[in-house]
Amino acid sequence: MKLCRYNDDFVGLVIDGCLHDVTPALAALPVWRHPLPKHDPLIANLARLRAALEEEAGRSPPIPLDRVTLLSPVANPGKLIAAPVNYRKHLEEVLADKQIHHGNLINEIHRAGLFLKATSSLVGPGEGVRLVHTDRRNDHEVELAVVIGRQGRNIKAADALGYVAGYCIGLDMTIRGPEERSYRKSPDSYSVLGPWLVTPDEIPDPSKLQLSIRVNGEVRQDANTEDFVVDVPGLIEMASSFYTLHPGDVIYTGTPQGVGPVKPGDVMVASIERIGSMTVAVSAA
Repeated sequence: MKLCRYNDDFVGLVIDGCLHDVTPALAALPVWRHPLPKHDPLIANLARLRAALEEEAGRSPPIPLDRVTLLSPVANPGKLIAAPVNYRKHLEEVLADKQIHHGNLINEIHRAGLFLKATSSLVGPGEGVRLVHTDRRNDHEVELAVVIGRQGRNIKAADALGYVAGYCIGLDMTIRGPEERSYRKSPDSYSVLGPWLVTPDEIPDPSKLQLSIRVNGEVRQDANTEDFVVDVPGLIEMASSFYTLHPGDVIYTGTPQGVGPVKPGDVMVASIERIGSMTVAVSAA
């Protein structure tokens, strides 16, 4: 199942390249009053609603995807968790290029751990990236993104994939400079998620997926998740050893070699096998 969010917070399923509106099925979601939950209600109830969503899609006429604005498929993540230097060749690339590391101490992921990005930085592909501090280098980083489906803490790697609601394409946009990672990676629109959430039944092994990004037609990054230093189950184990994971939390799994700058007017096309592609326009804030 491919679940998307579009236009004015409508929800749809993508079937055979077209969108089918399933928003009426969301009437079955719980109604919340203050205090609000720490999780995304749709993601938390996705398994329970799946049959109703698919039934509603069967009644809904197809809508061409180019007629809608795709938002982040996750509306209310509690946390955006990100993995630094999780591909070996990217670690070598960062260490070799002063324009990337700016004198920062660069450790491999087992020593560096994970970091958090502001949830206010999250957008969908149709909203685009709006660059700030354009006097500095702003880079693209394409990544597999994992959406957590149920609450867990101290999850073992052997059990970790049972906590996954689905997978998306992620862009971890980055301002280069000497500051901490989370500061440089958290401006508005610097976390792109989309084009839809693909449920795990369509991606049996997230560690064997080809991913790439093109900027204005030029291939910049092209790699496979089999090159992870820490795979998806290992990342979930790492994250849950420090944080309680909630439905809707997102783990950006790290980017491969080939990171590079973008500028206003550029167009990025990010693709991941079994998920699809998303086109993201770059502008100035």
